[in-house]
Amino acid sequence: MGTYRMCGCFTRKFKIIEAAPPPDVIAAFEKYAEGGPQMTAEQLHRFLVDVQGQGGAKVSDAEEILLQVLQKRHHMAKFRKHALTLDDFHHYLFSADLNPPIDNKWDLVSVLRIILLELMEVNFDTYHTLQMLPFFPLVLAMKDAPENYIKIGFLFEEVHHDMTAPLSHYFIYTGHNSYLTGNQLSSDCSDVPIIKALKRGVRVVELDLWPNSTKDDVDVLHGRTLTAPVELIKCLKSIKEHAFSASEYPVVITLEDHLTPKLQAKVAQMVTQTFGKMLFRPESECLKEFPAPEDLKYKILISTKPPKEYLEAQTNKDKEKEKDSDDDVWGKEPTELTAEQEDEKTDSDASDNNQDDEDSDAFEPEVDSSRAPGYKSLIAIPGGKITGRLKEALKVEPDKVRRLSLSEQALEKATVSYGTDLKNFLRIYPKGTRFNSSNYKPQIGWMHGAQMIAFNMQGYGRSLWLMQGMFRANGGCGYVKKPDFLMNVDANSERA
Repeated sequence: MGTYRMCGCFTRKFKIIEAAPPPDVIAAFEKYAEGGPQMTAEQLHRFLVDVQGQGGAKVSDAEEILLQVLQKRHHMAKFRKHALTLDDFHHYLFSADLNPPIDNKWDLVSVLRIILLELMEVNFDTYHTLQMLPFFPLVLAMKDAPENYIKIGFLFEEVHHDMTAPLSHYFIYTGHNSYLTGNQLSSDCSDVPIIKALKRGVRVVELDLWPNSTKDDVDVLHGRTLTAPVELIKCLKSIKEHAFSASEYPVVITLEDHLTPKLQAKVAQMVTQTFGKMLFRPESECLKEFPAPEDLKYKILISTKPPKEYLEAQTNKDKEKEKDSDDDVWGKEPTELTAEQEDEKTDSDASDNNQDDEDSDAFEPEVDSSRAPGYKSLIAIPGGKITGRLKEALKVEPDKVRRLSLSEQALEKATVSYGTDLKNFLRIYPKGTRFNSSNYKPQIGWMHGAQMIAFNMQGYGRSLWLMQGMFRANGGCGYVKKPDFLMNVDANSERA
């Protein structure tokens, strides 16, 4: 066996690469460091008071924070100048130990006041959006009357909206692909994200139902991807256990059904046995108007496409594919999708690209839907397929309530003709190319009365923070009453 020599003349050091500070952090640093390369304790104190809303903070508190940051980030802290660099400041802002989440409702209100008053000066559209917030008048009042802090604080603690209006008169805290732990293509499916969402007050949970590998049971997974499945029964049991841990108001389970009638019947049995008396069963096949949240406390509602419509949609889809095999753009890379192709995906339940298809992959489309009567009787909010012109599909049908789903791109087109439909549910979901579970701006949907703005709750970013902030209102119950200007409509269902 040979011997080997190793050169020890060189050593290699590895440094952890940190994410660069985002533009808003850089802007805040430059403002409070007054253009200098470092931020002193006095300048940090001013930041804590003005931006963080810590009115009771002293310069000594800022000095202590500064010292903690330096000791944590620099081994020779005692020999360094007692000031923060941009990277130190960035580290402090995103450190759970040094800068923990706000747990005092008065501090939260202080920060909220600053943010909203700044946003109001951005542009008219932003100002118009903010008018929807239930505490908007008090935010204006706080400009010269700090005593109103106590009033707005109350709005975060108690349910104070009228909860006796029909369910469709509320914005509802809604999740998208609620079972995913990460990205849309390869993350695991689990009941854990569902539990976390319910504990945060989310009231709409989405489950994609597919046959398991042996075709004798039902799994929850994101179809046509590498996501690992989780058993449906496990998700149902977790929903039952945690549905009302944060709010007593109803939970809606939206099902994307890719099952045979035989498995649909099995789902009906599972749902019935799991939820029992918690399950809301409509008295008639087609409700004329939804009950109020107050009347649905501690109830579970099922929303999906009725079996008959489901099978008809699959048949129509197959015919369309025979006419034009290029309609299916799922196999193309995201960069190959043209703007026209994105805009044409207005059918939320039949698009292969958006992966939100309640109509696809029925295994026995020729079977009579009457084989699953139990399944159909569970549907409290029927899902509807958009066929033909979008403007016609969005019209209110007399004496019939339903749920329509639109992608975020289709919503932009729909806003031209869509007013404030008080009877139907409109659900908006992320476009299919958001593989990283990012989200879109919810304001457009809210401004046009869409009740369900479906978000990837496992995501991250400003849009999600705005969603979370919106539903902190009304006691965090997951339901926010629509403002009056969205409820006043004329005979043509247009804003009055």
